[in-house]
Amino acid sequence: MRWWRRASHFVGRACTALWHAVRPLLPIGPIVAAARWLGRLLLAILPIHWLQYVGIRAFVVVLHLFPIEWNLRTARVFGRIWRVVWPRHYRLAKQHLRLAYGDSLAPEEVERIALRSMQHLIMMVFEMAFAPRLIDEWTWRKYVQPVGIEEALQVMLRGKGALLLTAHFGGWELAGYLLATYGFDIVAIMRPLDNEYLNRFVVRTRQRRGLRLINKKGATAQAEDIIRSGAALGFIADQNAGSKGMFVDFFGVKASAYKSIGLLAMDMEVPIIVGYARRVGDRFFYEVGVQRIIYPHEWQDQADPLRWITQEYTTAIETFVRKWPEQYLWIHRRWKSRPKAERLAAAAAAAG
Repeated sequence: MRWWRRASHFVGRACTALWHAVRPLLPIGPIVAAARWLGRLLLAILPIHWLQYVGIRAFVVVLHLFPIEWNLRTARVFGRIWRVVWPRHYRLAKQHLRLAYGDSLAPEEVERIALRSMQHLIMMVFEMAFAPRLIDEWTWRKYVQPVGIEEALQVMLRGKGALLLTAHFGGWELAGYLLATYGFDIVAIMRPLDNEYLNRFVVRTRQRRGLRLINKKGATAQAEDIIRSGAALGFIADQNAGSKGMFVDFFGVKASAYKSIGLLAMDMEVPIIVGYARRVGDRFFYEVGVQRIIYPHEWQDQADPLRWITQEYTTAIETFVRKWPEQYLWIHRRWKSRPKAERLAAAAAAAG
């Protein structure tokens, strides 16, 4: 609907202009300090987590009053408002895009991708409220198109276990849910939400089609038993692993990755399937594909198999992010941790 696109564009431009006009007149420092003080007070005297839960559930009810495509248009408007109200995230997304692409992207292209990435995140959050009602074993073809997944399905049907990797890309929250809907035994590792009420709601939603979830903190102790049972264990593999992680190239810049994925694959001798769920257009429709399958025989002759595995799946993630950069979560601080040599050099430069 062209009128809706024009209206959303006008609202975004108007909000931007209004913010730039009003911001110099506002005492930002005192307002931020007062907001923090008020937030601490409310946390102390009110059941904030319960109120958050009630508010979000009420918002989900409102969303269900309208068709999913209408809500996705609203989500894109929210993305424009987000860019204006919390510009720090927008600046962070642009900073990461410049770090990844250097000068190969024009400034207007960097701004476009950053905005689309933020809009896509809100669209995905809205979709998670609809997925349990819209997607089941009979209707999934209306919303999902598998592409090049035959070999991966054969690996999973053997029942000997596998590792499933994706990134903060496309519909990463939907990927495991979709595979569980297909009937596969999928176990996903998740970080519990701080809000226990919301956490229970999210877990129930994800488990509705058979997806099993385990806490990130206790995953290591359970991982081997899960693989031995023949299930597939899912990871979001572009997490920053901190200063103790293994540093590999991601867009030509060193990024910290968890060693546990490669170590588990080596110990259990199971293949690693790197895949994605990509939004097609602005609709609630996804292409589910496999970028790379890493088999045990490939790393057995490598001089440093752990580093080779970690770099290989990171490169596979980079490949599909480069194809569709608008769907990557560029506000995610992928390059937050730096290698020891860089830290020492920075410290020496500061001291000098």
